[in-house]
Amino acid sequence: MKSWYLIYSKPKEEKLAKEHLERQGYETYLPLVLGRIKKRGRTQRSIQPMFPRYLFIYLSDQTDDWGPIRSTIGVSNLVKFGMAPAKVPENLIIRLKENEADEGYHDLPSKKLKKGDQILIIEGPFEGYEATLFSQNAEDRVVVLLNIAEKYIKVQLNQSLIEKTT
Repeated sequence: MKSWYLIYSKPKEEKLAKEHLERQGYETYLPLVLGRIKKRGRTQRSIQPMFPRYLFIYLSDQTDDWGPIRSTIGVSNLVKFGMAPAKVPENLIIRLKENEADEGYHDLPSKKLKKGDQILIIEGPFEGYEATLFSQNAEDRVVVLLNIAEKYIKVQLNQSLIEKTT
């Protein structure tokens, strides 16, 4: 039986890690989000990883060879807790994939909040998950700390997808 696991990539090498893992026959998933970056003083739209430095890999602990994963170009490590690799809930991957636009990325749809606020994600691929507001920017985007696979990960969302819980 296969499960989804979490790969930690080298900085800004998520796409490279995905490409090289897939060349070796592994099934991977790298959720992408439409965002904005500043280049030469101008703000441009760009497609970026939803979880910087993380991607998912679908593996069987019975039949797949896990050996080459760590030495794959772009991969830093397989995320583990103790000696066990961190399993990711299947329903999270399903929801992420279901909420992608036809182009293969998430265009996350804006609220006034402050750092540290507890929030509930009310729409989109993370609907029903609770998180902590980490930061926000001028384009109505927020960064929240989401607990996935027993680890807090920064996720960038549009403010209209969240509501304050406390």
